[in-house]
Formats: sequence, C-alpha cells, structure tokens
Amino acid sequence: MSNPIPLPTAKATTKSQADMVVNCVAYNHRNGKRVGNISIDAISDALLDPDTFVWVGLHEPSEELLLKLQNEFDLHDLAIEDAQYAHQRTKIETYGDSLFVVVQTAQLAAGDIAFGETHIFLGPRYLVTVRHGTSLSYAPARRTCEQSPDLLALGPSYGLYGVLDFIVDNLLPIIRDSREELQELEQDIFAAKFNRDIIKRLYDMQRDLMTLRLAVTPLQDIINQLVRMHPHLIPDDLRVYFRDIYDHVFRVNESISAMREMLTAAISLNLSLVTFAQNEVTKKLAGWAAMLAAPTLITSWYGMNFEHMPELHTRLGYPVVILAVLGVMGSMYYILRRARWL
Repeated sequence: MSNPIPLPTAKATTKSQADMVVNCVAYNHRNGKRVGNISIDAISDALLDPDTFVWVGLHEPSEELLLKLQNEFDLHDLAIEDAQYAHQRTKIETYGDSLFVVVQTAQLAAGDIAFGETHIFLGPRYLVTVRHGTSLSYAPARRTCEQSPDLLALGPSYGLYGVLDFIVDNLLPIIRDSREELQELEQDIFAAKFNRDIIKRLYDMQRDLMTLRLAVTPLQDIINQLVRMHPHLIPDDLRVYFRDIYDHVFRVNESISAMREMLTAAISLNLSLVTFAQNEVTKKLAGWAAMLAAPTLITSWYGMNFEHMPELHTRLGYPVVILAVLGVMGSMYYILRRARWL
C-alpha cells in the first residue's frame, strides 16, 4: 500500500465553477421528491418556497464560491474558513441552528489506500458537501436517498445519513483487502530467510491502518452525537439510521485495531524467526570453531620448539598424537551433536 495522498488546498485549484459544483438540487420537503437541478445563483429563489430544501455537492471549491454559498445559506465565518482548506481534524461543530462536520475519507484506488476529506454543512433547509483530495463522488448516495422519498421528506438530515453511510461503506473493502494481503504474506512471514520487502510491506500496511484509525475513531463520537443530540436537525425517525452507521463504524474500528495487532505480531514474529535462524547459524559456526580449537591447541603445544620434550623422541609419539586429536574431535562432535549445535 502506498503513502497517504496529500490533500490540495482550495487556493491551489484553478477549476471553473462548473467543475467545482458537482450537484445542486432542490427537493420538496413535503413529499421528498426531486424538484430539479438549479444553479448556485438560483438557490435564494428556490428557498423562497418554505417546502423546499437544497442539497449542494462541491469538489475543491474556490474561496469565491464558498463565500457565495455563505451568503446563500448564512453560514458561519469560522466554518467557511475551515472549509477553504483541507487537513482539518475530524470534528463536529454547532453554529446556531446548523452543524459543520469534518470527516476523513478513504477508499481503494488501484490497490492503494487514497485518503481524502469531506466538509459537511447541515441546516434545516440545506445540505452542502465539500470534498477535498482523492474522494469518490456522493452521487450514488444521492441516488439511494432519492429512492426513499418518504425518508428524504424528513429533511436534509437524511441526505447527511446517506453521505456518512457511503463514507463508512467504502472503509469495508480496505479492511478486507488488508486482511487478504496479510494472509498472502503469511508464507513469507514464517520463512527463516530475512526479506526486507516483507517488512516494508507490513510496515506500510500498519502505517496506513494507523492513519485510517485516526480518521475512523473520532467518527464514532460524531455519529454518537448525531444519535443523541440536535433534535432541531435530526428527527427521531432518523436516529435509528444513524445508530446503524454507528454500529458499522464500531465494527470497522475494531477490525482496524485487530489488524494492527496482527501486523505488529507479524513483524515481531518475522524478526524473531530471522534472529532464531541467525542464532542457529552462529551456534554451528561456534561448534565447528570449538572442534578446530582442539587440534590447534595440541599442535601448537608441540610447536613450541623446546629441546627436552620426551614425546618427540618416541617412535609412536606421532601416531599417538594423531589418534588423540581425532579422539578429542570425535568426542566434541558427539557432545555438540547431542546438544544440537551441529
């Protein structure tokens, strides 16, 4: 898996407004039906109808576009300032009768984990999503919500549910892919031979899962707050849906924790096996060195060149020394063999 992809800031974009505005749709608050696509400039006219709310989807908008939306929906200055740039922490803020939510996103892209960021403005009559970095479009979530007009009639908070559910669902393939990759590495992990590539892959997986956990763990608190608080924005009929997201986030977080522990154990196990194999080699080398030390000691004893050494003048002295050397080496080999040093 690759490194997290850096998130560009709003100032770095040079796209046209048509590229930055993914969707801008008006809905009927009574029946949940789609009224139709509208332009950003037409939002004020659409909101003149008390039975209408607007769902806007943006991708890396410019400062000018965000200021225009601020005027349309009366968004707070601090929330707009945060939405102009990425690299915000996952959080939920209350500004009057509106909410500002920052969520870290992640999805698989060509086998790698791509990280992004989404800023969400929720009010009684609007939902605005601002995507930064590598992030999938929320068009599928919008289509899913539109298939349940009775729930969409409860207001833009159902759209918020659809977006958050879409974000959490994209985390599941990452966990599944990481688990499968770890299973594929098991054979190499138990190999005694050291392989730097294996350690690097395990470390990359652990780093990505740590980044993912930093994004997922605060999301539990956000969903829990949406379940228990903000009755003016979250109808009681929708709280059960947010509880369902909470269960999914909880399972994802548990899976990430379990995977990180498995990766830590795998790295430690691989290094332990390599160390064990190296120790075995060291023991064998030490055993052979000990065997070679015996004849070296004996022959060096007789290589001192002293004149008065009785063994040097004995007819059988040489073969006796040879047999003694072989006997000592044989005994040492037997002992070391039994001790599994050879």
